[in-house]
Amino acid sequence: MTTALITGSTAGIGAAFARRLAAQGHNLVLVARDTKRLGEQATELHDLHGIEAEVLAADLSTEEGIAAVEKRLGDRTHPVDLLVNNAGFGNKGRYLEVSMADELTMLKVHVEAVLRLTSAASESMRSRGRGGVINVASVAAFVPRGTYGASKAWVVQFTQGAARDMAGSGVRLMALCPGFVRTEFHQRAGMGTDNIPGWMWLDADKLVAAALADLARGKTVSIPDPRYKALMGVVKLTPRGLLGGMSSRTGRKYGPQ
Repeated sequence: MTTALITGSTAGIGAAFARRLAAQGHNLVLVARDTKRLGEQATELHDLHGIEAEVLAADLSTEEGIAAVEKRLGDRTHPVDLLVNNAGFGNKGRYLEVSMADELTMLKVHVEAVLRLTSAASESMRSRGRGGVINVASVAAFVPRGTYGASKAWVVQFTQGAARDMAGSGVRLMALCPGFVRTEFHQRAGMGTDNIPGWMWLDADKLVAAALADLARGKTVSIPDPRYKALMGVVKLTPRGLLGGMSSRTGRKYGPQ
């Protein structure tokens, strides 16, 4: 039986991945900061699906948290077959309105943690000749606005480059780029969502099903919804200066978690 490790597993897209993978019979390593919620989630998934659900409480904004997950990913006696780097957050406010400490914390989670955990998982997977990594980014990666989008653009570029370098190894890497998803993400960041049209909201469970299908097809970037695929097609054809102005009027960012 294969094992999947999911960061940010207790809410939103991470929880949807946990539900889907458990239902498919995968054992899980659930990673988040809240020990109580982790325990409750592990018990529920074990009771529903009969899988083993290991919990690992770790804060990926700290060196200790990243190192603990790196160590688990490097465990060759209990290998991880699929890594889902989902943990993330957004800061409320425009550039220079957010403290530098908060900006650096976001980079720690979105960039350093993704780099280190992907590398730890990929090295172990390559030695076995199989495995997969899904790095949750955002359609904000394609819109020139805000440090959140910039960090997610890094995730997309890094994942695509790593996927090319790992070609032929049996290890698949994919950047997942959702749009607005009905999760706790915006509430936690203190961001209002009243101005977001209803058609732009995605269902987390359907999103995860599409993402896993894209990984199986060997895609390196997944935009798992026809509406957002069409929207991103328009983005590619729109001048960057005009696009920046449009994104300013429609909101600070697209939030995936």
